[in-house]
Formats: sequence, structure tokens, C-alpha cells
Amino acid sequence: MEPSTGYRIDELARRFGLEARGDESRMIRGVAPLDRAGAEQLAFLANPRYATDLAHTGAGVVVLHAEHADASPVPVLIARDPYLAYARIAKLFEKLPAATPGVHPSAEIAVDARVDPSASIGPGCVIEAGATVAAGAVLGPHCVIGTDCTVGAQSRLGARVALVTRVTLGKRVLIHPGAVLGADGFGIARDEDGWVKVPQLGGVRIGDDCEIGANTTIDRGALEDTVLETDVRLDNQIQIAHNVHIGAHTALAGCAAVAGSATIGRDCQIGGGAGVLGHLEIADGVTITAMTLVTHSIREPGVYSSGAPIEENRAWRRNAARMRQLDAMARRIAALEKQVEVLTKERS
Repeated sequence: MEPSTGYRIDELARRFGLEARGDESRMIRGVAPLDRAGAEQLAFLANPRYATDLAHTGAGVVVLHAEHADASPVPVLIARDPYLAYARIAKLFEKLPAATPGVHPSAEIAVDARVDPSASIGPGCVIEAGATVAAGAVLGPHCVIGTDCTVGAQSRLGARVALVTRVTLGKRVLIHPGAVLGADGFGIARDEDGWVKVPQLGGVRIGDDCEIGANTTIDRGALEDTVLETDVRLDNQIQIAHNVHIGAHTALAGCAAVAGSATIGRDCQIGGGAGVLGHLEIADGVTITAMTLVTHSIREPGVYSSGAPIEENRAWRRNAARMRQLDAMARRIAALEKQVEVLTKERS
């Protein structure tokens, strides 16, 4: 069924394994926020902070947790994870532009490059020697697929994506505009006369079903490859340095940075603006909150944080001044503890 014709609530319930309550015959033709949804739109409630919006919603149906079902004035779809259920349903209404197989006349393709006839190569693209573009892949305008790079089947590259050299994309990889994969890693050695560049001889390997955000950069390895395993998700403007290895199903939010040769495990979540120093190891199942700086390896799963939360400026200035006094205060406390210990011994 085409999204434009809509879906009955009971059909959505069957398709996604949800419990429906209320008028299940209503047609749903789109999605919208809880406080602005109309009678033919689906909304969701995942965060209890927005529960007050539920009483006034005009949505055709709301995806929510069972505990909020009785408070809804409209039909509901009950899910154990409302946000996940919404994400799956919303895909039915996503309208991606159709890609036409073939090569745009303005594209330039090397004689020995291999481009599957079912791939779509947009205007101004350059595909260099030894590159491969597999079946059903889509290259947006002005992409550059460098020497010995491979774009896997059904992968989609937005405008101006550059695969520099020795980059391999798996199947169904999505790369947003402006991302650069396979540029030189930051390898330099100090000489008495200045810096000597270290050749970056490795590549980049991206697993199936990964997503890479706009203007994100992933450097190729110095000797071995930089690796993203299956289903890794990177937000916009992230820096992944050479020889980093990121485990499957890990997600990094915007402006995070991972220094060279760090290893991040599976099923990790790294918040926006966080940094991971080089050569560290992060275990599976670790969450790093936003703006945290990871300075040592993390061996156990859990949630880790650093940095100072925001507060009113005058309080922050007072606390910053006290921070500078911590060493002196610690010394005074240690001295007082010794005096107390001496007095205690004398009295006993």
C-alpha cells in the first residue's frame, strides 16, 4: 500500500506487533508532533515530560506506553518502546526521491572503474581508477570515489561525499553530504628541523547498514584499516582518526572526536562533543555523556561523565575559584588529620 493512501490503525497494529485500543478503523496518512497532530496523523509519547500534551492532542492515534493509555482522548497503539515503534511506523511515510539507474552525462568515470548498470551516478561525480560501485548504489551530485574504493550495494551517498583512497563501504551504507572518508590520518614525526609526515598506508572499512553524518571525517589507517563494524551510527561533524575501531551498533552524537588507535566496543553510546584520547579501549555497553573527555580506558559497561554542568555565572565563578584552592585545602586537611591523630594518641 502506498503511503499516500494511508493505513488503518488495526493494520499498523498487526504489522508492528502493537496493541490497539479505540476506533481501529481510522485511517492514518502521516505523522506529526503530539501537540500539533491532526485527525489523520500518528503521534507518539515516549518522554513523560510531554504527558500533559496527551490530554489535548488531536492526533488520529498515539503510540505510547501502556501506563499512559487511559489518559488518551484518542485511539492508541501500545508499545513497550514507543519511540522505537514510532521510528518503524514513520518509515512508511518517508518519501525518498527515486534514483534513476545510469550515469549522468557530466560524470567522469575511469576506464577501469566498475559501475553496476543498476547504480545511479549523479551530475559531476568522479569515479577514479580501480573503484567499484555496486548494484543499486546511489551517488549524489559531485561525489568523488577515489582509487581502489568500493561503494557497496544499495548504499546512498549524498552530495559532495568524498571517498579518498582505499575505502570500502558495505551494503546499505548511508553517507550524508560533505563527509570525507579515507583522507590522511594525522601522522607526523618530529625532526630537529620540523615535522616529517608519516605515510598513511591503510584504508577504511565501513560495515553494512552504517550511517555517517554530514561533514564527518574518517581518516584511513597508518598501517591497518580504520574500521566501523555493522550498524554504527555517526552524527554530523564527527572526527574519527586513523586506526580507530568502532564495534557494531555503537552510536556517536554530533561533534564527538575519537583520537588515533582508540578501540570502542559494541553497543556503546557517545554523547555530543565528547572526546576519546588515542590508544584507549572502551568496553561493550558503555555510555559516555555529552562533553565528556575520556582520558583512560574503560573496562566495565556503565555510564561515565566528566566536565562541569552549567550553573548561574556567579556560582560558577565562586566554584572555579575554589577549584584552584583544592590542592592547598587538601594539604591543610591532611595536616589537621595528623594533628588529630597525635592528640588522640596522647589522650589514650
